[in-house]
Amino acid sequence: MIQTPYYLIDEASLLRNMQKVAELRRLSGAKALLALKCFATWPAFDAMREHMDGTTSSSLYELRLGREKFGKETHAYSVAWGDDEIDEAVGYADKIIFNSIGQLERFAGRAEGISCGLRLNPGISTSGFDLADPARPFSRLGEWDAEKIAGVLDRISGVMIHYNCENADFDLFDRQLAEIESRFGAVLERLDWVSLGGGIHFTGEAYPLEKLAARLKGFSERFDVQVYLEPGEAAITRSASLEVTVLDILDNGKQLAIVDSSVEAHMLDLLIYRQSARIEPDRGDHSFMICGKSCLAGDIFGEFRFEEPLKVGDRLSISDAAGYTMVKKNWFNGVKMPSIVLRGTDGSLRVAREFGYADYASSLG
Repeated sequence: MIQTPYYLIDEASLLRNMQKVAELRRLSGAKALLALKCFATWPAFDAMREHMDGTTSSSLYELRLGREKFGKETHAYSVAWGDDEIDEAVGYADKIIFNSIGQLERFAGRAEGISCGLRLNPGISTSGFDLADPARPFSRLGEWDAEKIAGVLDRISGVMIHYNCENADFDLFDRQLAEIESRFGAVLERLDWVSLGGGIHFTGEAYPLEKLAARLKGFSERFDVQVYLEPGEAAITRSASLEVTVLDILDNGKQLAIVDSSVEAHMLDLLIYRQSARIEPDRGDHSFMICGKSCLAGDIFGEFRFEEPLKVGDRLSISDAAGYTMVKKNWFNGVKMPSIVLRGTDGSLRVAREFGYADYASSLG
């Protein structure tokens, strides 16, 4: 039995998402790039590579990882490139996307030979969290002024527009894209490619994939551009779990179960966005608050119901643990970092990576 904690990536579940990605590509003509900011666990790339067109990045290290571990088409984006990064970035990238006109003017000359793009901020988004809203007031993410963008069209061949966030509402996507078409059409029709970013939850249950495909194809034909999507969560949703073991049971007015993992260290987004983890089926007569083992008082996965009372040694599976987890895991409190395990389509388990004290120590000096 594999020692907990570990992230368990289920290749069969991952492939179900990949089949939807491939179908959307086929129907729409759009290309799909894996957003490494969400999921960059490269031992799983073999199950993804043939269904996607490449990767998109948010930093030099993500860019290099995409080139070396995924291959295929590689897009390079950063909120700000440094003088010491730009030449290396250009060496790895097929396309480089600048966040501002200032960065474009500063570095375009050093990016000759590859396609250059600019981030376009449409001033609208689907985010319900101010922290993650790219269209929040005074946002630094991209250029807003169509006239200013028109002034540099001779130096770019495309734009990236990232404004969706876990958007499962096709009608909302349709309306907002129509607004973008109306406001920025004069820019779009002079480009070769347009990335509509990520955040479209098209692999979710009952999502109208055919409608999305038709909308993307119509957009592509109207402006004569190659459309790109940058799925992150959509590519890996519900494809992994965090496997943990109960270490202690307390009763402080509620039944508490402390496990050998940490929300702060291993599923940080739950704390950032004040969300509960998922433990399924979450039913039964016995309610327990599942708590992490770090010293942070709010290190709590959530409250769940079980058919039987929990006891020390029980194993729990925290579901939907692929997105923004392994890329954000950290060594807070020196809590043991979860291993990475892959479950093949035949049910076999393979430990792809284990972390130990040497990894902890080397990260600090």
